[in-house]
Amino acid sequence: MTTMGIDPAQLGDDDLIRELRQLHLTRSDTFFHGSDDALSRHTSRTNELESEYLRRYPDREVDPERLREGARQRS
Repeated sequence: MTTMGIDPAQLGDDDLIRELRQLHLTRSDTFFHGSDDALSRHTSRTNELESEYLRRYPDREVDPERLREGARQRS
């Protein structure tokens, strides 16, 4: 599945989170200025890492303000 980088399942929690944060920081640059191959790889790597994070933390904390009901209360 993984063609570049370390298999996400092999990363420790801190490394997984660091990699995710880095990918999210570089997304705009890759989207606006990267080649089609770079964007495709960025997307697939992000999906790999996000899937692994969700596998490890299926009950992750969700901020109520990020839900529809929270948005309605702000309006």
